Amino acid sequence: MTSSCVLAIDAGTTGVTALVVADDGAVLGRGHSEFQQRFPRPGWVEHEPEDIWSATLSACRASLTDAPESPTAIGITNQRETAVLWDRASLRAPRPAIVWQDRRTAGICRRLREAGHEDRVRELTGLRLDPYFTGTKLTWLAEHDDRAWIDVVGGSVALGTVDSYLVARLTAGSRHVTDPSNASRTLLYDVTAGCWSDELCELLGVPVQALPEVVPSSGELGRTDPSAFLGLDLPIAGIAGDQQAALFGQVCFREGQSKCTYGTGSFVLTNTGGTPVRSDAGLLTTVAWDLGDGPVFALEGAIFVTGAAVQWLRDGLGLIDKAAEIEGLAATVADTGGVFFVPALTGLGAPDWDPHARGTIVGITRGTTRAHLARATLEAIAFEVRDVVDVMVAEAGIGVPELSADGGASTNDLLCQLQADQLGVPVRRPRVTETTALGAAFLAGLATGVWSSTDELAATWQQDRRFEPTPGARDDGRHERWRVAVSRSLAWDG
Repeated sequence: MTSSCVLAIDAGTTGVTALVVADDGAVLGRGHSEFQQRFPRPGWVEHEPEDIWSATLSACRASLTDAPESPTAIGITNQRETAVLWDRASLRAPRPAIVWQDRRTAGICRRLREAGHEDRVRELTGLRLDPYFTGTKLTWLAEHDDRAWIDVVGGSVALGTVDSYLVARLTAGSRHVTDPSNASRTLLYDVTAGCWSDELCELLGVPVQALPEVVPSSGELGRTDPSAFLGLDLPIAGIAGDQQAALFGQVCFREGQSKCTYGTGSFVLTNTGGTPVRSDAGLLTTVAWDLGDGPVFALEGAIFVTGAAVQWLRDGLGLIDKAAEIEGLAATVADTGGVFFVPALTGLGAPDWDPHARGTIVGITRGTTRAHLARATLEAIAFEVRDVVDVMVAEAGIGVPELSADGGASTNDLLCQLQADQLGVPVRRPRVTETTALGAAFLAGLATGVWSSTDELAATWQQDRRFEPTPGARDDGRHERWRVAVSRSLAWDG
């Protein structure tokens, strides 16, 4: 094994984090830079691609300043499903990116569903017709942004997701690529055939020649251009969508191993090995990664708003000054006082899949305080994750003997305990909770000799704390009441 380190770029929904990761899994350097969220209309969420790139440069510069040695490779992980357009020559974006949370394409999804296309889409992609995914965002652009779309069809503007946009910027435009984990989230990729689907591209009106080349998740796919990226000439050797990268970073290499990332949203993924497991109950079939010897698949439950609900308490309601304050505030009350919060602030994902659901708070009385609402928010996150895991166990027949937790909110001890109580199984938390970036580093390091095998990677994982379920908590009736609250939130807008 070569003694070296890897730079991991984690381009998330609200900011970019860069980590320099040593060969023992330790973090040598860290940088973070937020970028602006844009909400031009209700249900619309946009980012300026240039803001993402500027944040990437800033975060990487900070992490490299902290690190005692220079990295030998770069791994990238990213917010998935976000649709980005950029000029192939100038690399400038002709319009804002449409973010994964954006719900503007609900009408397009309904139109396609009513035309009878959903079963075929699910068969090819493992997904469902929902505004969450990239494909209908591109359909919307074709129908509503003639100026940009003319250049897409003409070939001067490229289409992609955030990973492919960053590769283009890092390589000064010499590479236009993505990996199977990101491609499998677009509604345009045939997960069984392992390629872009001409049938789906035609259905959604997307020119296949504008899409990136699909390359393995681990392997040298290009080099940074020193004039574009901080004077560095490094191999870009790993790519994965953020949730698949977290599964890899949690060293869930065996079938049945599961993790939940608590970020802006929460995402439960279970490794299903070389076989794509299909779900009829709201879960998604996705490519976890491809190390160059064929795809490994995962079954996923995507929950759109969890950490974002805490941000809403802070920014929208002003109940807390910092997100980290929620644990202390929630702990000041023994329960929620009968309050239930359904954080359907951008619709509901798995397992309900209702883009027209809206946030709902029920059970408020004269005695309700901000502490009760804070605790109800943490309980809501635990209930949402339980909804997904229960489907995995009952419908897909997957045993989940324990759950690996990561992401920013996993540092909240109260949330982790509530989660263990609701699942009835232990929740384990690693010392390094930024496993999304860690997974990107691992993928790049495998390709460049920093690590020789997944067994060697597994040896780097270290536990911070294990949360055991409280006897009887799972069956206390609160989850059933939560499901009643969810029913009140459905189909509210449209």
